[in-house]
Amino acid sequence: MARFGRIVTAMVTPFDENLQVDFAKTERLLDHLLATGTEAVVVSGTTGESPTLTHEEKLQLFRHVVAYTKGRCQVIAGTGSNDTAASIEFTKEAEATGVDAVMLVTPYYSRPSQASLYQHFRVIAESTKLPVMLYNVPGRTGVNLAAETTLKLAELPNVVSVKEASGNLSQMAKIIEGAPNGFELYCGDDGLTVPALSIGSVGIVSVASHVVGSQMKEMVDAFLAGNYQEAAALHRKLLPVFEGLFAYPSPGPTKVALNKLGIDVGGVRLPHVELTEEEKAFVCSLL
Repeated sequence: MARFGRIVTAMVTPFDENLQVDFAKTERLLDHLLATGTEAVVVSGTTGESPTLTHEEKLQLFRHVVAYTKGRCQVIAGTGSNDTAASIEFTKEAEATGVDAVMLVTPYYSRPSQASLYQHFRVIAESTKLPVMLYNVPGRTGVNLAAETTLKLAELPNVVSVKEASGNLSQMAKIIEGAPNGFELYCGDDGLTVPALSIGSVGIVSVASHVVGSQMKEMVDAFLAGNYQEAAALHRKLLPVFEGLFAYPSPGPTKVALNKLGIDVGGVRLPHVELTEEEKAFVCSLL
């Protein structure tokens, strides 16, 4: 079914020369993404440098993206954190901005148990009428959302999908096999797009779609049409880009690539730093 489409872009947050959110640049970025295959955007996710965005900046971004896209794509707001009560309040505020769904990341730093993870996500999901996408990224959060916990959460009426960025195809397969009707798994690693599709993923929450969105759409369309060899060949061709955009801390490489392509998104906020000239040269060589 692919509720949010096949290609969801985890959008970078464009900054001006003073590293303040630049809404004009955001509009140009959205135009670029929508023209190159993106069907939904995640706003204020990991790639959007959410840890460095203020509460009000996030809400302003949600409002602006919703108003500018005017239904041309779905808008998924990153509202999760490691503070359950704060996540509930922020999710309610995000719902009032008109976003289509929320993404809730596993609580970072706290390293909760599976029982704690279930209760954390349950109470947030029950606080909103919006569809919820779970986000499992143990490499960043220090905790893995087990397949069994994901499937238990999938029984909640508005928990409709998971972005699986564990890199574990076996875990993805268990979730897909046990999922109730209507619950969907999105791959969270560009480099596993086709392998994940082959076991039943409905799409990709992507970073590389910022710069190779059209090629990724061609790849996914080829797979869905049954042209598996073509899809595999495209996947192999794009793999250096998928991997290269994470050769240095993300989203630095993606912002460099976009700037090189003429889509000005500015720099990165601390604790990230600008790439060196040598690193920039490597990223640009991928293009």
